[in-house]
Amino acid sequence: MTRPTSLEQTSPPGTVPAGRAATTAESLHRPRISRTAVTMILLAAPCVVLLLLINAYPLVVAASQSVRDGTLIVTGDFVGLGNYADVLTSPRFWSAARFTLIFTIGGVFGSWLVGLGLALLLRTKIPGRTAFKVLLMLPWVVPIVVSSTAWNWLVGTPTSPIPTLVAQLGLGEVHFLADPTLAAVTVCVFKVWVSFPFMMLMTSAALAAVDTTVYEAAGIDGASRRQQFVHITLPLISRTTYISWILMTIFCVNDFPTIYLLTGGGPVDATSSLVVLAYRTVFQDLQTGPGVAIAFLMTLVLVIVSTALYRQIRKVDIA
Repeated sequence: MTRPTSLEQTSPPGTVPAGRAATTAESLHRPRISRTAVTMILLAAPCVVLLLLINAYPLVVAASQSVRDGTLIVTGDFVGLGNYADVLTSPRFWSAARFTLIFTIGGVFGSWLVGLGLALLLRTKIPGRTAFKVLLMLPWVVPIVVSSTAWNWLVGTPTSPIPTLVAQLGLGEVHFLADPTLAAVTVCVFKVWVSFPFMMLMTSAALAAVDTTVYEAAGIDGASRRQQFVHITLPLISRTTYISWILMTIFCVNDFPTIYLLTGGGPVDATSSLVVLAYRTVFQDLQTGPGVAIAFLMTLVLVIVSTALYRQIRKVDIA
């Protein structure tokens, strides 16, 4: 006969030894993947792999082009970070970066202010509110080609309607798209025009989720309309506001047609943003490496800005 071990000797009859109990507890708490989850993973795997390949392959090719001195046809020699150094020391790059910053700030906050004001207006009882809301959506719904053509007709030449009106008011002859400063202002205003419906929709959805009893309680406590707006409305819609800022920042930085169709980046590169400069560098100057390097630098800036705004979303406490 075999002698019982010390563990078995110290364990009362009918009980599980301590070592086996610990192992059993671990096995009970250990997460198990069900057959349904495995099946779903296997079914989704081909789509996930395909999406990764579709997105990863262009990214890898672009990264390879950014460190070479080739063209759209010829791969070129490896130059390392030379393209990035050339871009960062180019006056054209910093001029485009400055305009991109102005264009983005004007587009984001200009469209947000207009959209917020119209969203608050649409919450009031005004006649024809539904039709008014549909009309306000037109700048966003109409294709950008049509909108840019209409704005070119309005301000493109000295005989256009708006320059003619300005001249009749005694303000002299104004060239909105020929003067560098006026062209930059015109492009920013045009961006606000085509973007405010998006901000209006985002803000309207956020305002619709606000409990109206909060305003009633604040009114009873003697809070004015301005105090209610600053201390109630803005904090309660802050999450949506930050999200809309992130999206609009991405839209503005990557916006090529709004600028190119209206001014082509001119006059004298006054309205040339980074995305326009990247397009010109690759497809007009046939310098693929520097052009792709500009695009990667844009992406890096967008990631930093989006991350900063996303952290603000996580810090928001509306309780």
